[in-house]
Amino acid sequence: MPNLNALIGSRICHDLINPLGAIGNGIELLGLAGVAAGPKMALVSESVENATAKIKFLRMAFGEAAQDQTVSRGEILSTLEAMARGGRLSYSWNVAGDPQRLEVRTALISVMCLETALPMGGDIEITLDQNRWTISAKHDRLTLDPDLWVPLSKGAYQNDLSASKVHFGLLPEMAIEAGRTLSLTHGVDWVTIGF
Repeated sequence: MPNLNALIGSRICHDLINPLGAIGNGIELLGLAGVAAGPKMALVSESVENATAKIKFLRMAFGEAAQDQTVSRGEILSTLEAMARGGRLSYSWNVAGDPQRLEVRTALISVMCLETALPMGGDIEITLDQNRWTISAKHDRLTLDPDLWVPLSKGAYQNDLSASKVHFGLLPEMAIEAGRTLSLTHGVDWVTIGF
């Protein structure tokens, strides 16, 4: 039975990436013609690049994933680099090779949960070592909302999640689908999701 929610996510991202790519190509052509110089066009270009990276990220995080499917390390690195450019968050992808898509999906949804804990920005590190994933965040102004994090530590989620926090509801399910068990540890200025 197909995962219809994941297929919807894949379809939305697929349909949005094409027009964004066309806009990016148009900006590039304007630049070659000498029309696209200046801060206004630079802002448009940067916005298109950021939106494209975010959609690629969401496609990897929410899209359909088969058991034997992998994700290119280069695609992940370029997406995270583009998302970090000009933002308050930085990402370190310490994973060799092309990992399984089900595991990448779980890792990226973990990243989204950690982003929620970093309203002032910070560093997120994703590591795969001896078949153990750890996704860690560190910042002196870490914000861990107990309504979100306490249920997550038990492999559950609160019943009244908003759309902006849907990743907290999906993470336990994605970990199970990847054949993994979630763990959560934290201190005053750090938090780590493992699986």
